[in-house]
Amino acid sequence: MKQNLQFTILLTCVAFLWSCNSPKHSSNNIVEENVEFATQQIGREIESMNAKGEILNPRTIHEDGTTRYNTPELWTSGFFPGSLWYLYELTGDNKWKIEAEKVTETLDTVQYLTWHHDVGFMVYCSYGNGYRLTKKPEYKDVIIQAAKSLSTRYRPNVGAIQSWNVHRGWQAKRGWQCPVIIDNMMNLELLFEATKLSGDNSFRDIAIKHAETTMDHHFREDYSSYHVIDYDTITGQVRNKVTAQGYADHSAWSRGQGWAIYGYTLCYRETKDPKFLKQAEAIANFLFTHPRMPKDLVPYWDFDCKDIPNTPRDASAASVIASALYELSTYSPEKSATYKKLADEIVVNLSSPAYRAKLGENNNFLLMHSVGSIPHGAEIDVPLNYADYYFLEALCRKRELEKLAAK
Repeated sequence: MKQNLQFTILLTCVAFLWSCNSPKHSSNNIVEENVEFATQQIGREIESMNAKGEILNPRTIHEDGTTRYNTPELWTSGFFPGSLWYLYELTGDNKWKIEAEKVTETLDTVQYLTWHHDVGFMVYCSYGNGYRLTKKPEYKDVIIQAAKSLSTRYRPNVGAIQSWNVHRGWQAKRGWQCPVIIDNMMNLELLFEATKLSGDNSFRDIAIKHAETTMDHHFREDYSSYHVIDYDTITGQVRNKVTAQGYADHSAWSRGQGWAIYGYTLCYRETKDPKFLKQAEAIANFLFTHPRMPKDLVPYWDFDCKDIPNTPRDASAASVIASALYELSTYSPEKSATYKKLADEIVVNLSSPAYRAKLGENNNFLLMHSVGSIPHGAEIDVPLNYADYYFLEALCRKRELEKLAAK
C-alpha cells in the first residue's frame, strides 16, 4: 500500500510538471480540430483510391516515397478500415460507413487464417468496429469464425497462443519452439467478443489463460515486458526470454509496453479480475516514472536504446498508450485524473506539428515519426496505419469521457 501511494504521488507530480511544459490547447476543441483534419486528410486518400477505381488499404510509405498498401493476410490490414469506422463514429457521416464497409469486406478471407496470431488485430479492428456500429449479422459471423481460427494456435501445454510459426522466414533462424509475443495481448479482445456473440466460453477461457501465462513470464520486477518468450511445446517451460523488434533481449521495447498496458486494461474490462487491473497500473507506473520517458510523452522506440536522445521516437507507441490510459482512467478511481491528464498530454503533443502531418502531406497519413522494426531495418521513422488507428481511438475515448463528465 505504501509503494502504491508513493507511485500515485510521483505520477501526479510528473503529470503536473509535464503539463506545465506542454503546449496549451483547449480540451473542448482538440477532438473537433483533429477530426476535421482527419476527415480532410483521409478524405484525400479515399478520393485518390476512388479515382483509381480500386479498393486499397494503406499501411505506410516505401523508401521511394510511394504508399505501401496491405494485402489481406498482413497483420496491419485491419487498421485502415478501423480508422474509417472511427471516422464514422466521430462524425456520424454515412459516407465514412460506406467507405469502411468497402475496405472491411476485402478482408473476408482473414477469418480463416490460422498461420499467425494477428487475426485479432485484423478482424476486430475492422469487422469488430463495424459490428459494434452497425450490428450487421454477417460481421458477427466473421468475428466468431476468426476466433475459431485464432483458437487453433492455443497450446494447452504452454497455456498461451503461439504467435508465429517457426518453420519459415526469419523466425526459423531463431531456434524457437513456441514464441509468444507481448503483442498477442491485443488479440484477446477478439476472443472475449466471440464468447459474448456466440455463448461459447472456450474463447474467453483461452483469453484468460493466455493473459495469466503472459503475466507470469513476460514481466520483469519493474513491470517492463520482454518482447518474446519462447516456450517448450511439451513441458510448457520457458526456454528463452528475448526480443525480435526491440533494442536487446533485456530492453523495454516501447510499443511492447503499450501493447501490455492496453492488453491488461481490456482484460480487466472483460473479467473484472483485480489482478489484471493491478498489472495495467503497474505497467503505467513503469512507463511514467521512467527517467528516459521524454517530456512530451512520445517514447523513443526503445527505453534502453544506447543512442537516446539521438534515436527515433515512436508515435505509434504513444497512440496505443494514450488510448489505453483513457480506458484505464475509468477503472482506477484514485488515479483516474492522473491517467486522463497523461493521455490528454499525449494527444496534445501528437496533435502538434512535431508529429501530426500537414494537410496533403505524409501520403495522407495522420501522424509522422513511427517505427516498425529497427532490428529488421523496416519502417523506420515513417507513418504507420496503426499509429493513426489508435490516435483516432484515443480521440473517441477522450470525447466519450468528457461527455460523461459534463452530464
